[in-house]
Amino acid sequence: MELAQRDEPLTWRAAWMSQAHEHPYTALGLALALAAVALLLITSIWRVAVGEADAALRLGFLGGVAGFAATALGALPALFLRKLTNRTEDTMLGLAAGMMLAASSFSLILPGLAAGEEITGSASIGAMTVVAGLGLGVLLMLGLDQFTPHEHEHGGPCGAGCGRVSRVWLFVFAIALHNLPEGMAIGVSFSQGDLAIGLPLTIAIALQDIPEGLAVAMALKAAGMTPARAVLVAGASGLMEPVGALLGIGLATGLALAYPVGLGLAAGAMIFVVSHEVIPETHRNGHQTPATIGLMAGFAVMMVLDTTLG
Repeated sequence: MELAQRDEPLTWRAAWMSQAHEHPYTALGLALALAAVALLLITSIWRVAVGEADAALRLGFLGGVAGFAATALGALPALFLRKLTNRTEDTMLGLAAGMMLAASSFSLILPGLAAGEEITGSASIGAMTVVAGLGLGVLLMLGLDQFTPHEHEHGGPCGAGCGRVSRVWLFVFAIALHNLPEGMAIGVSFSQGDLAIGLPLTIAIALQDIPEGLAVAMALKAAGMTPARAVLVAGASGLMEPVGALLGIGLATGLALAYPVGLGLAAGAMIFVVSHEVIPETHRNGHQTPATIGLMAGFAVMMVLDTTLG
């Protein structure tokens, strides 16, 4: 470990430059995604500033707070639970993955396709608009994954400068990367003030945040934190959801096409997290079957919620 730390660049800037040199296409994709996000955000902040998105801002922020509250609530049982079996944890994460996939499909991509077609007058052009958003979401999360130091529970450290950060905080950064796109999805879904889109998505994300919060708190305990501190950190990680919600609202309340692009971006970011992090995590311990059953159950629950509340 000492050798690894000596090999690390001396500054964060040097670490990021080294990572960009090793992964030039990922760095270029991240720069493109961040530039697009910044452009949409600037135009959107102007609309928020002149009062055109007040209702959306309020609803989206409340949705993000609901996600944070659900994460904190789910973490509380870690105060007295000694350990979760790998099978139980993988099933819970599978349930969360299924709800995220269904939410991406029913509450983000389908409304995005409808909005894109309505704005452009063409189903194919509207679909390509959503696809562009999906691509930006993937580029954004792939770039953040490469350039943010973090570590997953059963994986090694990754990201620029990971040797400069303790193992526990690497895991905390991984949680933050996971929660950010969920908050963005909530914000984008409420950006037009449409409860039929935002409410089922928010309920689905809040429900899957409960088992996710418990799994995170138990993992932090296993990494050496005291139960009380593990619960506090796991709950605090949910604060990325209201932050992401405000970002999502800003992204999708500017130009007319920003709405379907924003829906696609949030969906792309969530699907990336599910495929790149959650599903592989549930398959590392040999519990693929219960994890897959959990995923299908979560997908079905979200589909029913979207049909009932949408």
